[in-house]
Amino acid sequence: MRYDADVVVAGGGPVGLMLACELRLAGASVTVLERLTAIDPTIKAGSLTVPTVAALHRRGLLSQLEEAQRHNLQGFAPRAKAGPKFIGHFGGIMLTSEHLDPSRDAGEHGPAAGITVVAQQQVEAILAERAAEIGVDVRRGVEVTGIAPDDDGVTVTTDQGPVRGRWLVGCDGGRSTVRKLAGFDFPGTEPEITAYQAMAEMEGTEALAMGWHATSTGVYAYGPHPRRILVAEFGGTPADRDAPVTAAELEASIRRVTGVDVVVTAVDSVTRFTDNTRQASTYRRGRVLLAGDAAHVHPPFGGQGLNLGMGDAVNLGWKLAAVIRGHAPDGLLDTYTTERHPVGAWVLDWTRAQIAIMRPDPHARALRQVMTDLAGTTDGTTYLAGRLSGVWQRLDIPGDHPLVGTNAPDLELADGSRLADHMHDGRALLLDPSGELSVAAHGYDDRLKVVDGPLGLLVRPDGIVAWAGDAGAEPYGLDKALSTWLGAPRSSAAA
Repeated sequence: MRYDADVVVAGGGPVGLMLACELRLAGASVTVLERLTAIDPTIKAGSLTVPTVAALHRRGLLSQLEEAQRHNLQGFAPRAKAGPKFIGHFGGIMLTSEHLDPSRDAGEHGPAAGITVVAQQQVEAILAERAAEIGVDVRRGVEVTGIAPDDDGVTVTTDQGPVRGRWLVGCDGGRSTVRKLAGFDFPGTEPEITAYQAMAEMEGTEALAMGWHATSTGVYAYGPHPRRILVAEFGGTPADRDAPVTAAELEASIRRVTGVDVVVTAVDSVTRFTDNTRQASTYRRGRVLLAGDAAHVHPPFGGQGLNLGMGDAVNLGWKLAAVIRGHAPDGLLDTYTTERHPVGAWVLDWTRAQIAIMRPDPHARALRQVMTDLAGTTDGTTYLAGRLSGVWQRLDIPGDHPLVGTNAPDLELADGSRLADHMHDGRALLLDPSGELSVAAHGYDDRLKVVDGPLGLLVRPDGIVAWAGDAGAEPYGLDKALSTWLGAPRSSAAA
């Protein structure tokens, strides 16, 4: 049977494009089907976590992120006031650098630690350019209308004709057509809020305080741009979630939450959302998989959504490509769900906890005061900021070394390069401080690059440390780690 691609990816946002690029780097052919004809300009995520930036840095995209951040910060520095730096929020409780203890983050993040202020649309544009460079087939203006999985692949019905792939991955958002048609369970908790995030022209905002604030009806965030506002109220969910948001609707919500008679004169971009919070019970059903919002939905508080989806993409891409190329060890693809599902579950609970302390009832406000007190301490701020940054994440994979299961430190090597500089081609990486570890890596050169380094480190293509050993230590367990994650070497496979 003829296949149009090894993998069909439904959804061409940042998650779908990141996945497609990872697959293509690893040698798989990819067709991306995107319903929209251009990047959606609606206001969305505006910040990236350390693991997301590190993943893009490992693929050679750091300079593009740096340029995007420079553009976003133009004009803000002259207006900046002296004082502690805003580093995030938890349920609208603002966190500042005043109470942050950076010494408790022992990781070596390299340049990735300096990039945060990059918008979702900018990430999508960067990835769209990269996808075109490496030969990903991206088809815009194509809507998925049906799927027919079988033992050998999936036929995808679209409004432009059928497309057949060996695998199908739904990266098509919270209302995923792929998820629904494939029959994935999607349990979770029902929504209770109506919220808006907008860039709008407003009058009467002089009485609005910058930052996050709780009121008797909900919470609001104003700034840092004078046209940006977010309001969340607890009076129930929208009567019609799909109806366009009017200036009058946005204005009425702002007035109810803030108590200020703001007049909305024009709306540049606005989105209406709830706290609907759900997660697929598994991320794979046969030859159909899910990633990003198709696999999990939650309100955007804390800026975790885009970053969670990007983590899905880099975890899945190399594993699915290994299956397609025929060198995946048994059960490798199953580790996608076992590794990423717990991270998604944590993010969902993180957002539920924020909803709990944003409610305007007396019990929630009492709990909010407790959390405010904790956030005003070094322990509290450092804990919350660490969770927001994503540096806490550690996968439960075999190995006793403290680095195993973590995002690889971006070590500076003897030649002045950094670890991330050696992972642009999507292969795994072995740091070899003695020259002896490369013996174990014989037959893996199509999947693994070996370079000199200050310690022994096996880094999977997604940047996760799979094995580690201090310089001079015996390479106990390296052979097992190589076969567990990269399969059999070529010589063994051919024997």
